[in-house]
Amino acid sequence: MPRKLFLRLASAALGGVVLLSVGCRYDMQDQPKYIPLRESNFFGDKRSERPIPAGTVARGHLNDDTYLYTGKVNGNDGAVFPFPITAADLKRGQQRYNIYCVPCHSPLGNGRGMIVRRGYQAPPSYTEAKQLQEPVGHYFDVMTNGFGAMPDYAVQVSVEDRWRIAAYIRALQLSQHASLAEVPEEERGRMAEHMVSNPAMGSAQVTQPKQVETPSERGQPKHD
Repeated sequence: MPRKLFLRLASAALGGVVLLSVGCRYDMQDQPKYIPLRESNFFGDKRSERPIPAGTVARGHLNDDTYLYTGKVNGNDGAVFPFPITAADLKRGQQRYNIYCVPCHSPLGNGRGMIVRRGYQAPPSYTEAKQLQEPVGHYFDVMTNGFGAMPDYAVQVSVEDRWRIAAYIRALQLSQHASLAEVPEEERGRMAEHMVSNPAMGSAQVTQPKQVETPSERGQPKHD
């Protein structure tokens, strides 16, 4: 085959491949589609972004346990935890409390955290009489929706961790308002030694904690 003829055929073949490639690329890039929020003539309301059908639930957001996600029963703050609180839950609650709550509420929960000492509005102490009477659902609700100067922490803290923080708040309240009789016998000796070495501890207020009602006592459904 003459060299010139070969070069012409090769050039024609290469040109055909290039044209086919460009044609496919053009067809895919210019395919019919809607740019977000662009008007559509296909739908009667001219909206390309279609409304979500009623009852649609985002994946992972079924939230079918109302009490777990709201902390309320018939619109009132609940007094029980939606799942059993273990030592591991309290430890996790303490960790989350130290991260998100200590700056305002302080490690003791007395409302004298570092941010407050720098001028931020002081929250009430967890050991005030009113706070001792608040059900655990109240603390969950405040963390979820905010209250007063406190913003909500629904994004930063998961639902389960909000309950664990509420449990740790209860532990803080109990630790500062418990009688010696409520301390396990094996720990009483160690506490006595601390009181001797720290006389101020012996003058701390000692009260009986509020008894938390069980789900059956309140007529509330039990949450596993």
